[in-house]
Amino acid sequence: MSNNTVTLIDNRDGKSYELPILEATVGPSVVDISTFYKETGMFTFDRGYTSTASCRSKITYIDGDKGKLMYRGYDISYLATKKTFLDTAYLLLNKELPTKEELDSFKEEMAKRSFIHEGMKKLFDSFVDQAHPMAILSAGVSALSTFYFDHLDIDSPEEYMEMANRIIAKIPTIAAFSYRYSNGLPIIYPDLQKGFTENFLYMMRAYPHKHVDLTAIEIKALDTIFTLHADHEQNASTTAVRNLGSTHAHPYAAISAGIGALWGRAHGGANESVIRQLEMIGTVDRVDEFIARAKDKDDPFRLMGFGHRVYKNFDPRAKILKKIRDELIEELGIDSELVAVANKIENIALNDEYFISRNLYPNIDFYSGLILQALKIPKDMFAVIFVIGRTPGWISQWIELKEQETIKIARPRQLYLGPDDRTPIH
Repeated sequence: MSNNTVTLIDNRDGKSYELPILEATVGPSVVDISTFYKETGMFTFDRGYTSTASCRSKITYIDGDKGKLMYRGYDISYLATKKTFLDTAYLLLNKELPTKEELDSFKEEMAKRSFIHEGMKKLFDSFVDQAHPMAILSAGVSALSTFYFDHLDIDSPEEYMEMANRIIAKIPTIAAFSYRYSNGLPIIYPDLQKGFTENFLYMMRAYPHKHVDLTAIEIKALDTIFTLHADHEQNASTTAVRNLGSTHAHPYAAISAGIGALWGRAHGGANESVIRQLEMIGTVDRVDEFIARAKDKDDPFRLMGFGHRVYKNFDPRAKILKKIRDELIEELGIDSELVAVANKIENIALNDEYFISRNLYPNIDFYSGLILQALKIPKDMFAVIFVIGRTPGWISQWIELKEQETIKIARPRQLYLGPDDRTPIH
């Protein structure tokens, strides 16, 4: 019997089944159950796929117990504090960090490709005022296939990279236009003299013929948020992108599906929920009341922005954002009741045994929501910010899927609990 297998015994009939073990570079090994149904006539059952690896990947690694996150082998703290978002995007796409010359070339291409087809403005015009920016963004990304139809059937690495660079560059412009149109504001075109993150803030805030001041800390804070959101293994939205990719759908459809998945409150909408809850609490003197409710097992109230499904001890991204948040608030001189409420809740959660024993520590959503609020980003744009950051990860995952020798369409099984064959009643 091989040491690289797992033996399963069916206690009903004593039959045994030997399944191979696949070794990871780091992290848990994987039991290959590809032939399990063929050999046993049974499916496996794993709600939420919490114990199931859906693919092989070389992009992102998470160790939830140690609070570790790596892109292409680089620790997130290094990338978020020593590199820029475009460094990180280049790394995800090209598997290596760029040289200065490569980064300069990448920046130039991102700037030139940031403009969208003028015909897309008709699409934006078709939406009513106050339409949610995520809905417009999803439609806009899907519509790219009608303007750049040369990428509906991609076969070569050169085409992969051209498509990837195009969509990463255009997502912020579509996002900013979505916001401007949804609020009836004049659109602002990209400025070729500005960097990637600065350009997005500029398109959000500027008005025709009027200068807009953007501070270095504001740009740094948003750039860091983009970097920390760039990829996160096989989460719900990434899985949606890969699942669509497995059908050979064009990448714009796959990214649009990822946007739809990210829009959910349990995924990309979590930081918006944090701010809405802080606004509901309202004042510092009400914090104790809501802390008591959070501890009451009979009360459905839960504090938003605490704990994480994957990270069991701390969220490494949150540690980085906490420092950025403090710098931002200090440099901009922000002294609001919202920040005071957040600070008190944070202090309690980090020192109260109830929260400590349950690993209910502040996560990335707790800090990113406060940062985006300080950057004057509207709440309904929070998930859009997530999309901009996550796009390089989605595209890298899509490319990795396409580069496999064979692509097997995603087709999960089910445990059927409905009625058996019914006899029609006449």
